[in-house]
Amino acid sequence: MSMGSRHGASQAPGNARYRALGVLGVALAVGLALAAEPALARRRAARRPTPCEATAQAQLDACRDEVGDDFSTAQAVCINVPDDERDECFDEARAERQESEQLCGEQRDARGDLCEALGGDRYDPDFDPADFDDDFANLTNPNPYFPLGTGSSWAYEGPGETIAVEVLDKTKRIEGVTCVVVHDLVEADGQAVEDTEDWIGQRKNGSVDYCGEIARNYESFPGDAPPEPELVDVEGSWKAGRDGALPGTLFQGAPLVGQVYRQEWSPGNAEDAARVLSTSYGFGEDPELDAFVPQALAELLCPAHDCVVTGEFTPIEPDVFERKYYAPGIGRFLEVDPESGDVIRLVDCNVDPKCAVLPAP
Repeated sequence: MSMGSRHGASQAPGNARYRALGVLGVALAVGLALAAEPALARRRAARRPTPCEATAQAQLDACRDEVGDDFSTAQAVCINVPDDERDECFDEARAERQESEQLCGEQRDARGDLCEALGGDRYDPDFDPADFDDDFANLTNPNPYFPLGTGSSWAYEGPGETIAVEVLDKTKRIEGVTCVVVHDLVEADGQAVEDTEDWIGQRKNGSVDYCGEIARNYESFPGDAPPEPELVDVEGSWKAGRDGALPGTLFQGAPLVGQVYRQEWSPGNAEDAARVLSTSYGFGEDPELDAFVPQALAELLCPAHDCVVTGEFTPIEPDVFERKYYAPGIGRFLEVDPESGDVIRLVDCNVDPKCAVLPAP
């Protein structure tokens, strides 16, 4: 479920927006830098790979094949550019291929780290409709950190963008599970960048499942008159049960510090994961978790030191890591990029009386 630019969207390895430079994000999230250790690599090579590791290897093969396809397409483009631009075009295509091949390896290492954290088994989540609520107006065990009441809404602001999220009076049946539809609109300079419908299931035990999404990505181009965002792709879209995709956990019913879990699973397309960093967050006790957090906002929403903090990441973009902060009765109120210091913060909502007194950014 997005809040700002998604990091779980499908990306061709050569896409300049997602040229990852390392595996810092996942290493931070799972507390391991195992893929960088030669001893671990030797141990992995000396034994039969786990199903998770075998999956990561198959994805590496697919990534390398995709790089080859993209390079061939780039060559076809270069053949048809003007003579004085052709050599530069071929040079750029070769450089792009090299960077993409490096990214394939970094993604493989990041998936290996995640396998170590998850235990290596096949990913085969139980998705029994009997475990889920059908009536979102009368939930068995609503999750206070992830409100799903019809009409609930949140507004966020971040660097150069605004995000509006609303739980619609609409459901979608996925593999027999009734999922509520949550609309998520990201705008930059007043124009749509991403328009998403997330499909979310509520388990009777309080856990919140991610069942899929349709993500419409828009882009504006210089010279357009009038300027109008164009639908450029639906990358990152997925649905449990379609093309091998499987559901994930957006938020645990009873989160425990150290839990690592998949939030979505569509290989090469949507692979977000999370680790629970704290279940008792309150401003002033942990300098690392306090970094870049607006103090007044945290003190308003976490006075009982009962906020939950997760670290979220994806092997598709190995250098991306975000901390997300959740308050009871409110839900997600903050997203922090600890590398850049960028924050996306809650500025309005309608789910709790505290929404009326949120501090100004």
